[in-house]
Amino acid sequence: MTPGINAARKAGIHHTIHEYEHDPASESYGLEAAEKTGVEPARVFKTLVVAIDGKDLVVGIVPVTGLLSMKLIARAAGGKKAAMADKALVERATGYVLGGVSPLGQKKRLKTFIDDSALNFDTIFVSAGRRGLEIELAPRDLAGLVGGGFFPLHQE
Repeated sequence: MTPGINAARKAGIHHTIHEYEHDPASESYGLEAAEKTGVEPARVFKTLVVAIDGKDLVVGIVPVTGLLSMKLIARAAGGKKAAMADKALVERATGYVLGGVSPLGQKKRLKTFIDDSALNFDTIFVSAGRRGLEIELAPRDLAGLVGGGFFPLHQE
């Protein structure tokens, strides 16, 4: 099991694991997850790590159908500017490889911001810690596990 799944189990929250055969040629890990798990794409969320004002790393969790707004996540994090974090920094801070970054069980607990559209669903899907593995859980359970809050973060 991954650290993400172990974190959910340890916390005793209700969750479901969804595993599928990942296609390395897939252009979008999130849309692939939606297709292969048979769930509407708006319920599948991607985990992105950004640098705020060139220093602090934070996590933004947004639907795979949209883009993370750098302006909105910077505002939510109390900064002026945001930019996608360097791949090596992401992998070192989270312990996960890109395309399989889970918001759960990260090496270093990063401040986490969840797009408020997650509240439109009873459960959402996020990476469980590797490509081809998703964890389904209630948005508020996710927020509780990562110490995160809900904010408008995505743009279509």
